[in-house]
Formats: sequence, C-alpha cells, structure tokens
Amino acid sequence: MLHIYRQIVSLQRVRPVVIAQKRENADRFPFQEIRVVKKPPLHFLRRIWFKQIADRPWKISARETHTLQGVLADLNAQLLHVYFGHIAVLLLPLLETWSKPTLVSFHGADVLVDMHKPAYRRATQQMLAAVKGVLVRSESLRRAVTDLGCPRGKIEIQYTGIPLDEFPFRERTAPANGEWRLLQAGRLIEKKGIATSLRAFARFHQLFPNSAMTIAGEGPQLEELQTLVKQLGIASAVFFAGFVSQNKLRELFYSSQMFLHPSETGGDGNQEGVPNSMLEAMATGLPVFATRHGGIPEAVEHGASGVLVDERDDEALAKAIIPAAQHPERLTQMGRAAAEHVAKKFEQGERTRRLEEIYLRAIAH
Repeated sequence: MLHIYRQIVSLQRVRPVVIAQKRENADRFPFQEIRVVKKPPLHFLRRIWFKQIADRPWKISARETHTLQGVLADLNAQLLHVYFGHIAVLLLPLLETWSKPTLVSFHGADVLVDMHKPAYRRATQQMLAAVKGVLVRSESLRRAVTDLGCPRGKIEIQYTGIPLDEFPFRERTAPANGEWRLLQAGRLIEKKGIATSLRAFARFHQLFPNSAMTIAGEGPQLEELQTLVKQLGIASAVFFAGFVSQNKLRELFYSSQMFLHPSETGGDGNQEGVPNSMLEAMATGLPVFATRHGGIPEAVEHGASGVLVDERDDEALAKAIIPAAQHPERLTQMGRAAAEHVAKKFEQGERTRRLEEIYLRAIAH
C-alpha cells in the first residue's frame, strides 16, 4: 500500500527491513531491503482448515515461526512492526516467543471485522497482550481497540503522512458554463459509499447538466455501480477511470472542484480510519464533502475545511454540494482551510519523526 511505502522509505533514524511472502510491483515500490519468506507447502489447505472448517483465525506453523525467528536473528532486529491486526494474529506464535518489542498497526477492518466471533475476538486479545504497543490511524479506531480490552495507555494515534511536495496547493475557481467536475477516489467497496455519491450527483446533475463525475479505483462493486448510474440516468456524465497512477490522480485532483467521500460502515462492521485519497485531495486545495464516519471528522472540520453529513444520506450530500456550486466563494475558502489543516496535522516529515520516536522509545525500554 502506498501510504505504508511512503512511511517506510522516509525513515532516517532507523534502518527498515521488510519481510514479506512475495515481491510485487517493484517498479512502483523500489526498495532494496526486503527478505522474502515464501509460503510453505500446504499453505492453502491450512488456511481452508482454519477459516472454513474450524472458523477461527489461522496462525503460522512451528516451522514458519522457526524460519522467521532465524530471519530476525540474522538481521539483529531490535523491533518488529506488524502492519494490520489480522497479520499480527497470524504471527501470534512468533510474537509470543520473540524477546524484542513488537508494535502492531490497525487500519480499520482489521479491528472491526469478525470481532463478534468469540474465537477471533479472543485471538485478537491474545495478540494485543503480546505486543509492546498499538498504533491506530484515528481516535475512532483507538476506541475500537480499547473496547477489545487493550489498555488505553498502550495505544497511540499515528496518522497517515502526506508528502506535501507531491500535492502542492492550487486554488480552484468556478468553471465556465456550469461544467463542474466532481471526483471520488478509492476502492469500489461498500464502505466507500460510492452509491451515495452517485445518487447525490444525480440530483446535482439535474441543476447542472454540464457537470460530470469521475470515480477512480477498482473493486468488486464496479458492475453494481455501473448499473446504478444507468438507472439514475447519469451514465453519460459518470466516468469509471479504474486504477490510476499517482500522476493521473493528481491531474484529476487539479481538474476537479469537489471531492466526495461519503464513507459508511459496511455490513461486516468495516470502517475507515482517515482515507488517504481524501487527505491528498485536501492538500491540493480540493474541498471535501464526506460523512461523520470513522476518523473522517478528525481530518475535516465541518463548515471550515469541508462539509460532513450522516452516512448513507444522499439527499443531505446533494444539499451540501448544490449550494457550494451556487456560492463558489465558499469552495475557495474551504479549499484553503483544507490544505492548511493537512499541512498542520498530516505532513509526512512530522509523521515520520513521530513514528521514529515511538520506535526508539520502544527499543530503549
């Protein structure tokens, strides 16, 4: 994931080494310090047994634990940082035997999905007891981890860092002839609330027939969303761009006047932390229209750096974006405030320095 890659390569006071099961997208993520530990034979059979038959979280075998212990010893590793809570549960046999400190980062679904199942909840609680510290991406996720029984003092908020030099501020102006351009970027999954965006845009498009909306991203909801735009009668005004490069995403930021991100809690309990694409959009000066969901209110101040509505309320979202187009001076003000807020709270260098302090403090202790 890009935000994790940015975090790793920006570290200066520690030497990061990545341990992974396979190497992918080396051209997009060039990094030399990687140790590949391949999946063992019968990997998929073990996973099927744990997930589908026993219905409990699967964990690495004794052989895998021994292999990883050897890698850590060879590196003389002083600290292990595990990204995603469910991966830390998978590594629980290692965490309970390794003598050095371990940190785990939670991002959203990894602390909320399947926690109603006793076996999954119990395994997550065992993992939380085994690690030295817990990093979360938002206050809402801190509450979720606390609800699992983790001591609040063990948890620290570590916001995503945004490299501001890659997303310079640019003030937006009202387009000619009502040619408003709206954008949403993210995976095409339930918690992104893309259907809510499309229904709100359909209302907006009735008043601004020259407007258009771009959906950038891939995911399992594509066909469902394509069917929805036909039903709403806006198929000619909505463009599904698919996965786009960072350069293309920047172009979309600068060619748009509004960014929509009405996240919602999924049927499985999945929630957002603080969406990365939303922060990048804000850094460029793009006003955000989102929901009171997860960590979004920690990044968007309602009425100042953006507008927040309730989840799944496409009527309220439409009532937010329509007046904004009718009074574009408000968009200009929100865009400036959004960029200033991201620079103050989510700048990559400061986030990295804070993470390094957490690392060094854990190692020293």
